[in-house]
Amino acid sequence: MSVPISRLLLLASSAGLAACATTPRAVAPPPVAAAAAPVEVQLLGINDFHGNLVAPADPVPLRNADGTTSKIRAGGAAQLAATLQRLRAGRPSVTVAAGDLIGATPLVSAYFLDEPTVRALSMAGLELAAVGNHEFDKGGAELKRMQDGGCDKLTSRKPCAVEPHAPASFRYLAANVLTEGGSTLFPGTAIKQLGPVKVGFIGMTLKETATLVTPAGVAGLTFADEAATANALVPRLKAEGADTIVLLIHQGGRVPPTYDALGCEGLSGEIVPILGKLDPAIRVVVSGHTHHAYACDVEAGGTTRLLTSAGKNGYLVSDIRLDFDPATRTVVAARAQNVPVLAEGDPAVQALVDRYVAAARPAAERVVGRLSRPALKDADDGDSSAGELIADAQLAATRAADRGGADIAFINSGGVRTDLVPRADGTITYGQVFATQPFGNSLVVKTLTGAQLGALLEQGFREVNGKVQASSLLIPSAGFAYRVDVSRPAGQRIVAMTLGGRPIDPARRYRVTVNNFLASGGDGYSVLASGTDPFDAGLDLDALEAWLATNPAVPTGARISGRA
Repeated sequence: MSVPISRLLLLASSAGLAACATTPRAVAPPPVAAAAAPVEVQLLGINDFHGNLVAPADPVPLRNADGTTSKIRAGGAAQLAATLQRLRAGRPSVTVAAGDLIGATPLVSAYFLDEPTVRALSMAGLELAAVGNHEFDKGGAELKRMQDGGCDKLTSRKPCAVEPHAPASFRYLAANVLTEGGSTLFPGTAIKQLGPVKVGFIGMTLKETATLVTPAGVAGLTFADEAATANALVPRLKAEGADTIVLLIHQGGRVPPTYDALGCEGLSGEIVPILGKLDPAIRVVVSGHTHHAYACDVEAGGTTRLLTSAGKNGYLVSDIRLDFDPATRTVVAARAQNVPVLAEGDPAVQALVDRYVAAARPAAERVVGRLSRPALKDADDGDSSAGELIADAQLAATRAADRGGADIAFINSGGVRTDLVPRADGTITYGQVFATQPFGNSLVVKTLTGAQLGALLEQGFREVNGKVQASSLLIPSAGFAYRVDVSRPAGQRIVAMTLGGRPIDPARRYRVTVNNFLASGGDGYSVLASGTDPFDAGLDLDALEAWLATNPAVPTGARISGRA
């Protein structure tokens, strides 16, 4: 927690001599005015809501003040709205977000193109939101429809299926998202008057966004460096009267897995070097993207900055308080705490959610198959039984000669969004399948040589702050396995690849199935863009549904070995 900056008070005193007196006469000093109390303003921050209109069923582990951990079910749009309303409590306050409010969403939001999420967050009082990578899942034109309203059909799904889509009452910010003409897709900055002070905001996504979404969705857009973009905007905000500056950025850090309401012990990740490059005028950084939760002061770039993230899915709200000297309007203290979203739901927002839940129910509850046990995703986006199940489904859908003739299928680990947990009777519903694969991607079969396969898998690893880590692993279908040694140099980390127990032949041509996001080079897998003889094999969701109808065995999640 920051220590308030000391104020210096210069006291002037005078002494006088009485006329004709030969000795000094004591003069009482003037009264000292009491220092005015600091002015407190509030920022309420959220991030990575991902359309979770209904509180996720899984409890979230929260670290208590005494060091113990409690698991609680938190979140929900109506509960989030009520929590925000309670925390504001008449204070000078603004509610902001750090991206991924929509995209990769459950069926109740995604089935309706995330229109209900935009409306719910508008009703909850959100005012400013940085764009995140998932805001671009359906392309820049559809994102502008989310902002501006309307029922233009820009995707394969019908818009305004329940009611007209009204403009968002909050403003997206996209300081580092540049169009071909050089302008920003949305404004880059905003200023909010909070009591007697003005707070300037810069909003942006991570510079790697183009590699994290379908390239066709961001065609014509470029994503500039985060720190350089933010620093260039500081003089403008100062000239417009901003007393302090807050960065809303869809990039973040990582901490140990328990959500910490009060600190960020062990902080690492891509946000750390960005903090060190920022202008000292940027006093607060509201971050996201990694789904980790933290709130603490960080010494970086020659100053102390307050860094926050509210985790994911609407579990938490970052309650940020800034104290300003009323005379100089400078920040003298800053603090933050992540508050669990546990309140009774706001009635108006709950009515909205109920309306869309009812509209989605027939599709959501349709049984598509059975599983004997849960298929789980990996919390760190590694190999997993859920990922292998999806890869197997994709291979089954494309193995036939007239369906692409696939030998191998891959799913990117970041594309596996949830666990698949059968109900008590073993059944799996369409709603569960949709939650696991909410992107609506199509399957593409391409030809790669064995040498290209090795180069492709190498692209799953990169060096960050001197440490090699997986960016988004390719999880393979049954019969294919590979071994990794991250201690080796780049280009030599894939030490074995086998198909049916036999080593991959570098010269042989293999047919490989991936989703269209990967096929065009998404997640940095540029080798796939150079694959040949593409075959369009239909929707990934249809493939998984058809596979589950066969009541398949759940894989073990052990086709990738030696990561450490």
